[in-house]
Order: sequence, then structure tokens, then C-alpha cells
Amino acid sequence: MTEFFEGPQGRRIAYHQLDGQGPGVVFLGGFRSDMTGTKAMALEAWAQRKGRAFLRLDYSGHGQSSGVFEDGGIGDWFEDAAALIEAVTEGPQVLVGSSMGGWIALLLARRMPGRIAGMVTIAAAPDFTEQGFWSSFDEAQRARLMQDGKLALASDYSDEPYVITRRLIVDGRDHLVMRQPLSLPFPVRFLQGTADEDVPMQWALDLLHHAEGDDLRLALVKGADHRFSSDDCLALIEQSVAEVLDRIG
Repeated sequence: MTEFFEGPQGRRIAYHQLDGQGPGVVFLGGFRSDMTGTKAMALEAWAQRKGRAFLRLDYSGHGQSSGVFEDGGIGDWFEDAAALIEAVTEGPQVLVGSSMGGWIALLLARRMPGRIAGMVTIAAAPDFTEQGFWSSFDEAQRARLMQDGKLALASDYSDEPYVITRRLIVDGRDHLVMRQPLSLPFPVRFLQGTADEDVPMQWALDLLHHAEGDDLRLALVKGADHRFSSDDCLALIEQSVAEVLDRIG
């Protein structure tokens, strides 16, 4: 059953939670995704079979949560996740971050190091507003974005274009993780498809090189795209979460 949490900023966050043994598993979705996606639902089914505590959520402006997507930014969605985890979970958690959710997972590790016991990322996209969107815009697009406050881009996942806002870019710059030390002192498994056209494989290699920790591993899946939702990819996600939990002990 979907529940709702009133965050400290007044945003109403939709979430679904399973009771079970800890450490709990928290799924963090991607940009413009919701908590009913294939990976979230498959991982919840896995957690239910294992009797594992599990949490998935919609950031504000996503899915069933309140707010307008175009009004939000990385900082808002990070704060949504942080407030919800603090409010409804107990003890250490393993974060599973998909795409933008990988960036948010890294921010959470920095914010609440005592609560994060492990991490799995799937095509993690840290700093994507800067190294993805902004760096790909030409001068005319940058000028239009800064002057008009928004820029419409074609989407590979919808007939409707999606809008990049000036606030998204500016707010993203306040939450960059690849330009300062990044400590991940727990088991981490980075997963990445070699055929991902949204998150370059080089980003995964850069993240592995940049992060500091004693138990960091990167798995590359040849031919997997950004969705990372084939049966084999879903099985790898489950195996990676199980491995992280086993390493925690």
C-alpha cells in the first residue's frame, strides 16, 4: 500500500515500505522515473522473498508525490530521500541508486554516514546536470536556458519533450560530488552497461577511480543499455545487493 510522508519542506512524498530484517534496502530511482519501474518492483519482490526490509519512493514532482517536476532540483530530491529515510527506517541501510538515484545515494552517504552500510549503483550519473546536460549544450542553448529559465529537449523515452530548467543546472552545481573527496567506507558495487547511451561507461570508470573505499567493485555488462532491465541485469542487481549484505555480515 502506498503511504505518504509530509517532509519538512512541506512536500508530500509517496512511498512503499516492506517490514523485514535489516539492514534495510532503499531503492532510489532516476530522473523523471517513479517508484513503479521495473528495477524497483523486481527488487521489492526479491526483498519480500528474502524477508528483507525495503523502501522505495517518489521524489517530489515524480509519480504520486506532490509538486511539479520542473520546479524541482537535485537538492530537493536529495532532501526528500534523506528526510524519508530518517523518518521511516531504523538502523543501517543499503542504498540502491539507479542513474540519478546513484548521485542521490552518494549525497546521502555524505550526509548520513552512520546510517549507510552499503551501496549498489546502476548506471550511476553523479553530477549529470553539469557533465551531461550543461557540457552538451552549445552557446545558443546555454544562453537561451539562462535567459528564459528553461530549455526543451527531445526524449528517447517519451513522445513529450522534457524541460531542463536553469534552477536544475544551478542547484546541481551546489551538490556536485566528483570535484571533492568522496569517501565510501562500506561495500559498494557499481553496475554499468557498455551500450548505455545516456550514461557513458567512462563515467563509471571515473567514479570507481574517484571514490575512496576498501571494497569498491565495478561490473560492466556488455551490450546492456541504460534501462538495465533484462532478466540477466535484474538478476545481477539482486546478486549485487545480496553480496553487499553478505559483506556487511
